[in-house]
Amino acid sequence: MLTSGFANRQKNSNMPYGKYRPFLETNEILLPDRKWPNNRITKAPRWLSTDLRDGNQALVNPMNPAQKRAMFDLLVKMGVKEIEVGFPAASAADFDFCRSLIADDAVPEDVTISVLTQARPEIIERTVQAIDGLPRATVHLYNATAPIFRRVVFHNDKEATKQLAVAGAHEVLGGLEKKISDDTIAGFEYSPEIFMDTELDFALEICESVMDVWQPGPDREMVINLPTTVERATPNVYADQMEYMSRNLSRRDFIALSTHTHNDRGTGIASTELAMLAGADRVEGCLFGQGERTGNVDLVTVALNLFSQGIDPQLDISDIDQIVDIYEECTSMAVPERTPYSGSLVYTAFSGSHQDAIKKGFADRDERVAAAGGDQSAVPWDVPYLPLDPKDVGRNYEAVVRVNSQSGKGGVAYLMSSTRHLDLPRRMQLELAKLVQLHTDRYGGEITADRLWQIFVDEYLPYKEAKGLSPWGKYRLISSTLVSGEEGSHSELSTVIREYGEGDSQFDHVVSSEGNGPIDAFVGALATAGVHVKVLDYAEHALSSGHDATAAAYIECEVNGQTLWGCGIDPSTVRAGFKAIVSAVNRSLR
Repeated sequence: MLTSGFANRQKNSNMPYGKYRPFLETNEILLPDRKWPNNRITKAPRWLSTDLRDGNQALVNPMNPAQKRAMFDLLVKMGVKEIEVGFPAASAADFDFCRSLIADDAVPEDVTISVLTQARPEIIERTVQAIDGLPRATVHLYNATAPIFRRVVFHNDKEATKQLAVAGAHEVLGGLEKKISDDTIAGFEYSPEIFMDTELDFALEICESVMDVWQPGPDREMVINLPTTVERATPNVYADQMEYMSRNLSRRDFIALSTHTHNDRGTGIASTELAMLAGADRVEGCLFGQGERTGNVDLVTVALNLFSQGIDPQLDISDIDQIVDIYEECTSMAVPERTPYSGSLVYTAFSGSHQDAIKKGFADRDERVAAAGGDQSAVPWDVPYLPLDPKDVGRNYEAVVRVNSQSGKGGVAYLMSSTRHLDLPRRMQLELAKLVQLHTDRYGGEITADRLWQIFVDEYLPYKEAKGLSPWGKYRLISSTLVSGEEGSHSELSTVIREYGEGDSQFDHVVSSEGNGPIDAFVGALATAGVHVKVLDYAEHALSSGHDATAAAYIECEVNGQTLWGCGIDPSTVRAGFKAIVSAVNRSLR
C-alpha cells in the first residue's frame, strides 16, 4: 500500500499554531447582502504613489535628493496625478525636497502633492509651511485607531482617540485657512491607521467626526483612506469592510474612498482589486511593491492587470524596462525576475509544452492579423501563456522562448524561426530537439539562440562557415546544371560531386543523370557516385526576397538504413534541395 504521510503531518507539527486566532473571531463583519462579488471593474482608479514616503522610508539607505527627483520625474512621466512626497515635519530632508519642487517649478498644474502628518499642532504647522506655493496639495492626517494601539501604544480609549483626530483636523483646517497662499489649491485626507483591525462602527464614527470638521461638499472633496496597515485577513474580508464604509459614510458623493494595502499575507494586489469592487475610488501604493516589511501594493501590477482586461490604466507603462532601471537606480532594490509583468523572466517559457503552445499561438495570430488586413488592433490578443503582448510594455519577442534541458521541439522550432527564419518540418523539429537535449544533458545550462544556430550548422550545414565550427562531411556539391525539365517532369542534370578521402585526398564525380524532376535526377547522380538515397519527405520556403533572395530546403531521406533529415540553403531552390540531400548523406556517415 502506498502512503504519502500527509495524514500525520498536522498532528506531528512542532509549530505553535494554537497561539494565533482567526481574524474574524475578534473582528466579526456582518454584511450578508454584500454586493461587491457581483461587481466588475470597468475603469482605472485614481492613483497615488507613496514611493517617496512609504517606499523611501523602507530603504536601508533612503534616497538622496537627486534620486528622489529622478523618482518624482518618473512618476510624473508615467502619468501619476497624486504623489505623496514625504513627512515634511519629520525630517529636514523631506521638508527641503518638498520646497525644492516648488523652487524648481517641477510640479505640473494637474499633479497633486500629498504630505503626511500626525495629529499634533507643531507638526501640522510645519507641514502646511512645506506645501505653501504648490499648485495642488493634500495634507494627509492619520492616527492609529485599532484596539491594540489604543490599549498598548497610546493608552487611549475610543473617545480620546476620536478627539485626537478631530483636534488634528481642526489644526489642519486652521493652518490651511491662515497660512496657505491663494495660489495653492489645498485638500485634505484622513486615515484611521490600522483600519483593518479597527471596529467598523468606530472606524465609521471617527471618520464622520473628522468629516464634520472638514465639511466635504460640492467642490470640497475629502479623501478617506482605509489602510490595511498590516494585512491580517483574506482579501474578501477587506472588501466587506470597504463596502460597509462605502455604504454608510454620509456625504459619500463628496468622498474619495481610498485603499492602501500592504502585502504581509502576500495578497495585497487581490485586496486592492476586491476593494475597488467594493467601492474604492483611489489606490495608494508603490512601484513594484516597495514599502515596509513585505511592501505596499504594487501599482504597476494593478495597473497592468487592468490593461490586460482591456481597461485604460491611465498610466504610461509602455517602457517597463526604463521604469525598472530608474526604480533600481533610485532605491538600490532589485525587481525580482518573477515579478508580474516587470520581471526579466515573466514573458519567457522554458517548458517544452508551453513553448509549443506559444509557437502555435503566434502562428495563429499572424494568420488572423493577415486576414484583418494587417491591422493588429483589430485582432484581440489571445496567445497561450502570454496574458499580455510583451511589445505593449516595450519588450520584444526574443526572450519569449528560451531553451534549456526542460525544453522541447516547440522551443527549438520557435527560436529557429524567430531568429533564423527557418520553419522546420515537424519531424525535423523532433530530430533537432533530441540533438539539443543531448547537448544540454552533457553541458547543462541554457541554449542561447546563437548556440542553437551553431548546433544546427554543425549538424546540418557541414560546409556553412560558422564561428568555432570546422567544415566536415564526405561529400560536397560543387556544381549542377539542370539541362531541361521542372519538378514532376523529365529532367536532365549535369553535376559535380566532390568526395573527400583520407588526409587531403579528394575526388570529383562528374555525373550526368536523368529523372522525374530535379530531385529524382540528383538521386540518380548520387547512385552513379555510389551513394544510394531514398527521399521520404520534402519541404522548402524562401528565406528572403529581392535580388539576393535565398531559399531553405528540408529533405527527409533513408540512407544506409537510417532515416534522417538534411538541410540546404542556396539562392536557387533546386540547388538548396540538392544540398539538403547531401546534408542527409553526410549525417548518415557521421
